[in-house]
Amino acid sequence: MLPAHHRACRKIHPDGENSPIEQVALTVPATDDPNLPAFTFRTLTLGTLSCILLSFLNQFFFYRREPLSLSSISAQIAVVPLGYLMAKTTTDRVFFKGRQFEFTLNAGPFNVKEHVLITIFANAGAGNAYAIHIVSSVKIFYKKELTFFVALLLLITTQVLGFGWAGVFRRYLVEPAAMWWPQNLVQVSLFRALHEKEKRTKGGLTRNQFFVIAFLCSFAYYVFPGYLFPMLTSVSWICWIFPNSILAHQLGSGLHGLGIGAIGFDWSSISAYLGSPLASPWFATANIAAGFFLITYVITPIAYWLNIFKAKTFPIFSDGLFTYTGQSYNISAIIDPNFHFDTEAYEREGPLYISTFFAMSYAVGFACLTATVVHVLLFHGREIWQLSKSAFQEKKMDVHTKLMRRYKQVPEWWFTCILLINIAATLYACQYYKDQLQIPWWAILLACALALLFTLPVGVITATTNQTPALNVITEYVMGYIYPGFPIANICFKVYGYISMKQGINFLQDFKLGHYMKIPPRAMFMAQVIGTVISALVHLATAWWLINTIPDICDRELLPAGSPWTCPGDHVFYDASVIWGLIGPRRIFGDLGHYSTINWFFLAGAIAPFIVWLAHKTFPSKPWIKLITMPVLLGATVNMPPATAVNYTSWILIGFASGFIAYRYYRNWWSRHNYVLSGALDAGLAFMGVLLYLCLGMEQISLNWWNSHSDGCPLASCPTEPGIIVEGCPVF
Repeated sequence: MLPAHHRACRKIHPDGENSPIEQVALTVPATDDPNLPAFTFRTLTLGTLSCILLSFLNQFFFYRREPLSLSSISAQIAVVPLGYLMAKTTTDRVFFKGRQFEFTLNAGPFNVKEHVLITIFANAGAGNAYAIHIVSSVKIFYKKELTFFVALLLLITTQVLGFGWAGVFRRYLVEPAAMWWPQNLVQVSLFRALHEKEKRTKGGLTRNQFFVIAFLCSFAYYVFPGYLFPMLTSVSWICWIFPNSILAHQLGSGLHGLGIGAIGFDWSSISAYLGSPLASPWFATANIAAGFFLITYVITPIAYWLNIFKAKTFPIFSDGLFTYTGQSYNISAIIDPNFHFDTEAYEREGPLYISTFFAMSYAVGFACLTATVVHVLLFHGREIWQLSKSAFQEKKMDVHTKLMRRYKQVPEWWFTCILLINIAATLYACQYYKDQLQIPWWAILLACALALLFTLPVGVITATTNQTPALNVITEYVMGYIYPGFPIANICFKVYGYISMKQGINFLQDFKLGHYMKIPPRAMFMAQVIGTVISALVHLATAWWLINTIPDICDRELLPAGSPWTCPGDHVFYDASVIWGLIGPRRIFGDLGHYSTINWFFLAGAIAPFIVWLAHKTFPSKPWIKLITMPVLLGATVNMPPATAVNYTSWILIGFASGFIAYRYYRNWWSRHNYVLSGALDAGLAFMGVLLYLCLGMEQISLNWWNSHSDGCPLASCPTEPGIIVEGCPVF
C-alpha cells in the first residue's frame, strides 16, 4: 500500500480508457502519480546491492548441470523491508539546500517507483552475461591466454552495445500497445500485490496473502528436488518399466532421450530455459508445443531410424562431437600451434559428426531465421512502414503512452553517443588484442549491421509471444564462411552480432516495464546503464574466481561422480565454436560436409509463414490461423541442447493449465493470481536454493544434487549401430 502522503497526491486517470490488450487491461493500472520520486539515494543503494548479489549468484550457479537462475523477482521481494527501513532510519537532511546540486538521502516514504527502478537494477544481474562463454571457452576448453582486461572490455562492450539498438527501435517496440511484452505482467502484478491495499473478498485471499502462501510453499518444497530427492527433476517411468531396453531409454529419458512420458516436479528445471510457463500466452505455448512435438517426435525419430547422417552410430540426443566410429572427437589434435585450424590433421582424424537431435536443432535454427523475417514482413510489415513514416504521432495512442508523454524523454543523441563510443572501443579491442580475440575490425562492423537488421523482427516476436527466436546461427554461419579456421573470432562475432541484439531487446523489455509503471524514461536509462556496467564487472570477477579455484571445472571426464560443475551451456557454446569457427560450416554443412542437405531448411522456413499468411487471407473468419507463429513453432527447440526434453514436457503442461484452462474457465482467478503465483514460485525457489548452499555447502549438495543418469535411463546415450563400441553400452 502506498503511504498516505503519496495517496493524497493527484493521480492521473483518463476516464474509461484502458489498453486494447485484455491481459494488460486486467493487470496494469491506467493511472499515474507524477509526484512520486523515482531515482533516489535508496534506489541507487538498494539497486546496486541487488545487482551485485544477483550477478554473483547467477554466475556462481550457472556452471551447474541444471543452472539455478535467480530472477529479479527475488530481489524485488527482498528489498521491500529494506526500503521501508531506510525510509524510517535515514536522515531527511537536505544537503546544499537552495543550490543547483541540492539533494537528500531520504526522499520520503518508500514508494513503488523507487521499487521498480531497484528491480531494473536487479534485472541487469538476473541473467547470465553471454560473453562469459568466450572466457570459459578460451581458458577452460582451449586452454589459451585471455587477460582479465581484455575479457572485461569484451564483456562491457557486448552488454552496452544493445543500448544503441534499443534507442533506435523504442518507437516500434515500446510505445505501441500491441507490443505488450507478456513477461512484464508478472512483475507488474507483484508490484501491485506489494504496494496496493486490497480488500479481501469473502472466502478468498488478497494478492498479497496469496503470494505469501505460494512463496512459503515453493520455498519449503524446493528442498525435495533441490537436495533430498533430485530424481524429481525428471521422472522417466518408461525406463523403469524397461530397464534393459535401449529403445525404451531413448524414447523415455527426459534428460538424455526424447522424453516421452517424462515429467519434472522441479520448478528450476521447468523454468530454466523457456522462462515461466505462467507468463506465456496460450497461443505461444501452443506454438512451442507443436514445434516441440514435430521436431522431437516426428523429424528426429525418422532421421534416426532411417540412419540419416550415420545417426545410429551416435546417441539420439547429445551435445557431444564424435568421430565416424562414435568416439569423442579429439579437438586439440586439429589445432596448430598458432591456434588455427590444421587441415592435414583434420584429414588424418576424419570428419566430425554430431548427434541426430543436435543436427536437427541446427536445421530448425536455419528455418527459424528465415521464418522470422518473412513472418514479420507479412503480418507486421504495414504497421512498421507506417511507424517508419512517423505516422505514429497522428495515430491514436493508448492510455499508457499518453501518460508517459508527461515525462522528459531520453534524447536520441544519448543512445547515439553510447553506440558510437562502444563501437570505437570494440574496434580498439579487436585491433590491439587480435592475438587473443582473433577478430578483424571489419567483422565488428558486419556484426553491428546484422544486429541492426534483426533487432526489429526478433523484438516483435518477443514483445507479442514472450519467446525470443535464437538467431545466433546466422552470425556463426556468416563468419564461418567468410573467416574459417579461427574459433575465437567466430564466437566474438556471434556475441557482437547476436547478443548485442538480444541485450537490446532486454533493455526494450525494461523500458516497457517502466512504461507500464510510469517511470521517468531518463531515470530508467540511468538505472540500466549503471546496472549493466556493475553486472558485467561482477559476472566476470565471479567466473574468473570459479575458473581458477574449482579443479577440472566443466571437464566431465575428470570431475568426480555426482559433481554439479558440468557446464552444459558452455559445452554447447564450445561445440559451436568448433563447428562454425575452427572447422567451418563448409566442411560441416557445405559441399565438403555430410550435413549439406540441412540447408534446405532455410527455404522451408521462408515458405512456412507464407502458407500461414495465405490461409489467414483465405479464411479470414478463422482468427486462430493468425496465431500460428512460425518463428516460435520452428524455433521451439533451439535451446535443446543444453535444454532437455523434460524441460519442455513439464513447461507445456503447466502452460496449458494456466494459459488455456485457467484463463478461459477461471478468468477472475487468473487475473488476480496467475502472475503473482509465477513470481512466488520463482522467489521461493531462489531463496531456498541460496539457503541450501549457505547451510550445506556445494560439496555436500554435490553428493545428492545430480548423478549422470539420475532419471534411471543409463542406456539412453548408447548407439544402436552394430559393431560400435561405447563404454557402458551393449554391443550389437
